[in-house]
Amino acid sequence: MASTHKKVIVRKMDRDSVNGYVVAEDFLANGKVELLNTAGNVLHIDLAEVKGIYYVREFADFNSLQRKTFTTRPRVEGLWLRLRFRDGEILEGLMPNDLTQVRPEGYFLNPPDTRGNIQRIFAPRAAVAELTVLAVIGAASKRRRAPGPQDAPLLFSEIPAE
Repeated sequence: MASTHKKVIVRKMDRDSVNGYVVAEDFLANGKVELLNTAGNVLHIDLAEVKGIYYVREFADFNSLQRKTFTTRPRVEGLWLRLRFRDGEILEGLMPNDLTQVRPEGYFLNPPDTRGNIQRIFAPRAAVAELTVLAVIGAASKRRRAPGPQDAPLLFSEIPAE
């Protein structure tokens, strides 16, 4: 069952991080991240201070983002992106090829290793120095077979007379 509050680790630009919970849809208000920390206090962190919001399975294993880039071309459809943050860190991810999913405050990415602890990443626009679209990966299309003579429609001259 999906929860309305998601476990996140908010990484700040100063390398500090805060564990807590955010509301699934409305975690941003007035340029601030609204976070319920693990002590039960509501924090409002300015989005300009945030490097990334990492949606995690468990708080304990944050450094499990071993791979920050894909080793091969991703198989899932979407936009394959490479982000370079203001501090020089490089991160690749997949973003849905859907304009309704794009937020004006930043980008949601699926990390290269979706089986790890980090499930999703929100990167604020203010933290990103450069964004490069590496590829647009579409759905696997079914190949059409060429129509053979048995599939061709009959012409008027070929219709048997009655």
